[in-house]
Amino acid sequence: MTRRWLLFTPAVLLLLVAAQPALGPGDAVRNVPQSSFGRGETIKYTVHYGLINGGEATVETGGSLERVNDRPCYKATVSGKTTGSFDFFLRIRDQWRAYIDTASILPLRAQRDIAEKNYRKKETVEFDHLHDIAEVQDHDKENPKHTTVKVANNTLELVSGFYYLRTINFDRMKVGDVVRMPGYFDGDNFILDVVYKGREVVETKAGDVRAFKLVPRMPNNKLFRGENAISVYLSDDRNKIPVLFQAEMFVGTVKVDMVRYQGLKWKLNLAN
Repeated sequence: MTRRWLLFTPAVLLLLVAAQPALGPGDAVRNVPQSSFGRGETIKYTVHYGLINGGEATVETGGSLERVNDRPCYKATVSGKTTGSFDFFLRIRDQWRAYIDTASILPLRAQRDIAEKNYRKKETVEFDHLHDIAEVQDHDKENPKHTTVKVANNTLELVSGFYYLRTINFDRMKVGDVVRMPGYFDGDNFILDVVYKGREVVETKAGDVRAFKLVPRMPNNKLFRGENAISVYLSDDRNKIPVLFQAEMFVGTVKVDMVRYQGLKWKLNLAN
């Protein structure tokens, strides 16, 4: 479990939802207008463990729309792998994918294909947001399982959280405002509070970027140093892409740093 958190800790913190009433079959359960992202977007990151480059991650949106349950969806994929000496000891090759309804920005289907040293997991989750349930299929070759899980209204999973967060209008928020975050991950429902900390200029491998800062309040755990251990930075522009994540962990500092990007809808708000 620790290896998965080391590489993908930032992503699971981006699960923000807003309660909306459900509509009839064939309709989106809510409408979330957005102009921050579209098809064909790619963002690449380097994962640093202290001063060591230990991994790479990519967040990308497919070049064409897909259809799930007769709804148009963005196909969004987060992939990550270890590099260098970390690849020798850990060898992580993970891929997370979500089919995100274009109107509601909710996941209709999510897939995980995890390969971490000797650990393997392949899973598909079908979300029924009209009835707030998730149908989970574990594709274990020797012991496949199917379970039904009750989830929160308008719940998000890992990948769709990246995209929903980008629909938020941070210009309407004050420093100290808190957003409640119900989400679903690995069979569990959870809620986190995320505190808006205002604007900063952050250094990335792609240049200095003007950004919004968010800090999720972490519960007591054996992984992070205190409830304010993680900072998430989104570009302060109409894209609102994740440009930097930083986590203070008991094993050291972990940073996920944007190194390049392409296919953005708007010009990135660089400080230089």
